[in-house]
Amino acid sequence: MKRRNLFAASLAAGALAAGRKSWASVPEAAQAMGRTAPPGTVPALTPARVHADQIIDIKVCLRPFRPTGPRLEIEPVADKIVVHNYGHGGSGWSLSWGSAAMAVERAAPLMEKRVAVIGCGIIGLTTAITAQRAGMNVTIYARDMLPHTRSVRANGSWTPDSRIALITAATPDFAARWERMARYSWQTYREYLGLPGNPVDFRDNYILSDTPPDEADHTEPAPDISKGSYASTGVPQSEAEFAKYGDRIKDIIPAAELLAGADNPFPVAYARRKPIMIYNFGAFGHALLSDFYQAGGRIEIREFHSLSEVADLPERVVFNCTGYAARDLWGDKSLIPVRGQTAWLPPQPAANYGVRYKGAAMLSKSDGLMVQGVNLSGLGELEGVGNSMEQPNRAEAEQAVAVFEDLFSRFRPRRG
Repeated sequence: MKRRNLFAASLAAGALAAGRKSWASVPEAAQAMGRTAPPGTVPALTPARVHADQIIDIKVCLRPFRPTGPRLEIEPVADKIVVHNYGHGGSGWSLSWGSAAMAVERAAPLMEKRVAVIGCGIIGLTTAITAQRAGMNVTIYARDMLPHTRSVRANGSWTPDSRIALITAATPDFAARWERMARYSWQTYREYLGLPGNPVDFRDNYILSDTPPDEADHTEPAPDISKGSYASTGVPQSEAEFAKYGDRIKDIIPAAELLAGADNPFPVAYARRKPIMIYNFGAFGHALLSDFYQAGGRIEIREFHSLSEVADLPERVVFNCTGYAARDLWGDKSLIPVRGQTAWLPPQPAANYGVRYKGAAMLSKSDGLMVQGVNLSGLGELEGVGNSMEQPNRAEAEQAVAVFEDLFSRFRPRRG
């Protein structure tokens, strides 16, 4: 039990121990967020081969968005103690370790040796491993193993405040809790860097624009008052309703830098480069499952249709990591689906970078070249909100692919 007490105490200290630092002593010129990359620091880039006839798969996920943020609380069900851990919107991968730590922290005082986890997506697996590290014996109950869950239909990159909460619905303390989750996750993911298969890695991501970056970043369409808001309709109606917390962790996240002149290899007026953390699903899933099994974990394939089936489990403490499925199983009607689709092309190791341009994103991973329409309709964060259709849309995939097919047809690699 002492191990669990120490675990809880370390979490209570929080990932905020690093804190936000003052950089007043840094020379003013070096603080400029829009600094131009020093000449020669942008590598020669191999053009990506992005064509619709190269698509090998189209995946659709439903991000489980809760306006108040992820549900992290305890609920009694029959003679069970259920610890909820779901509802992370588009930030499940990014916040998984920090969210798992908070969930396990809530369970630690119950002093249960054997616990259950429902769900084998990224939230379920990280919760199970975190519980093992706290000294618990864990059985995962799930309908699908990780490769068949909604988790691996995402794009798999660091997006910790993507549709994570609404400004008006989140509690006053949520921003601090979000920061704690984000910092803890960032630190834990870094422990997987450099391992065989590169389960976690970094890519240079190039953000391209035909208009000045500030204008592209901050110009949002004015809200249509006639559509109302989340408060009046139950669904967000404007991008401005979504909470953004990125500034709270900017001391640990690489900033974007402007590429100018010969350092800009793209046929667009403005380009910025920013390293981003990515997750290679195959290698990372293998690493997680290996860690889980080596610690004595057990997985039982089971589908739940009612809370009475949860009450029948032999474990007294149950972690609920069911994602969007919690809407039906737990009756949480606050969950709003956010549809997201990714198209996959064969891996292209030579084009080892990402690009975002004209409402589409491309990311080269060991699993394949991922292409996603992130804002093709011009709706921004409202893209896919309220849409629960999980059938692939080939036309949407080809529209996103066409953005990069056109871009790279005009691409002239910088020789370096």
